[in-house]
Amino acid sequence: MEAVPAGARGYVACVALLAALCVVPLPSIRTPWWALALVAALYAACDHVVRRRLGGTFYPVLLAGAFLLAPPAAALVPVPAALFARVEQRSGWPRRVWRAAQPSLAVWAASRVHWALGGRDAVVGCDFPYALVPAGAAVLAFCLVLAALDGGILATAEHVPLHRAWRGLLSRSLAPVAVHGLAGLMMAVLWRSPYGPGAALLVLLPMGVSYWVFAQCHRERAAHQATIRALVQAVDIKDGYTRGHSERVGQASVMIARELGMDDDRVEVLRFAGILHDVGKLGVPTRLLRKDGPLTPEERRVIELHPEYGHEMVRGISFLGEARTAILHHHERLDGSGYPYGLAGGQIPECARVVAVADAFDAMTSTRSYSRARPVEAAVTELERCAGTQFDPRMVTALVRALDRCGWHPAVTADETPYGVPAQQPVTGSRSGAPR
Repeated sequence: MEAVPAGARGYVACVALLAALCVVPLPSIRTPWWALALVAALYAACDHVVRRRLGGTFYPVLLAGAFLLAPPAAALVPVPAALFARVEQRSGWPRRVWRAAQPSLAVWAASRVHWALGGRDAVVGCDFPYALVPAGAAVLAFCLVLAALDGGILATAEHVPLHRAWRGLLSRSLAPVAVHGLAGLMMAVLWRSPYGPGAALLVLLPMGVSYWVFAQCHRERAAHQATIRALVQAVDIKDGYTRGHSERVGQASVMIARELGMDDDRVEVLRFAGILHDVGKLGVPTRLLRKDGPLTPEERRVIELHPEYGHEMVRGISFLGEARTAILHHHERLDGSGYPYGLAGGQIPECARVVAVADAFDAMTSTRSYSRARPVEAAVTELERCAGTQFDPRMVTALVRALDRCGWHPAVTADETPYGVPAQQPVTGSRSGAPR
């Protein structure tokens, strides 16, 4: 991490001051110091294991502290974890202070809300389902404080506008923290039960296993994304004139899939299919991909092998699912004149018909070695003209509706800049469904 900006350092100092003020009343209240020390040590151990081995954060013990301890005592629970955590040397003290102050304020707010709503008596008396009400309110307060503070640090450290810095922070954190809150409530109830703190620790076992499973799924997904990025980068390096094309086709495929009402899993498959549809170009000679001017019939036949090359290349990647069939058949045409197998109509897999429209749309709205980009309106007119012969009319209609509602704002990669015209620039002249 680079040096922390002065504004961010000041923001962290203010948050730390607020956290310190939350602890000030501690000497005036009766505090079970052994319970505070045990909860703080347990949280520090869990935080260390989760951050080092699994990645992410683990809040059940912290929220259990909010349900068991008075607000000033609960605010001390995250401090040992922050003191002993490993941080980068160049940003050592701001990061360490932030890791202590942010959760301190959040757990203080959660404990304050929980106690104000009678949560302490509900926990002691095992008063269910009423105990869920103050616990739920405490979790909401916890998430609100975390989101507010996270948005502030984004705005001060990375100069992100406040409305963008806060966008989505609460909605993304609420569901997982609510699950952690239920585990924390179970810990608190068992702690107060005749079975004592030892029974409370048993809650961490199933929670830890589920968290490990979730972390493994997240790592697997990250590995999938890395595999796809590597393949796409290889194609972009080889075929520089279509650099960024794969990501844009993936984006357009997602727009069509969502307009058709496909579920999230199929939308993700279509995104993979769009991104990887041209991966078979790795098997095509580079001189043909970068050739200026028209191709000879022999050269065209060589390029038309790229769907089969791509299908063979990704055959062993199990998570792609039906995306493999889209890679193989995205150049088939409804009238049966496409390639590689001349499939017609309903013989062409649905995912391939989606990618075919997305591919042609981006080909027409992008500048290539052999053609200049068309405006979006001209590309849509061409797609509608070819609907029923080359393209599935349902897919064309879905793309048109999505464009009318959302517009076309493709993410232009940094690698596209040296090759001239971005995808959005309206220039006349192109051809639809180009195989290159």
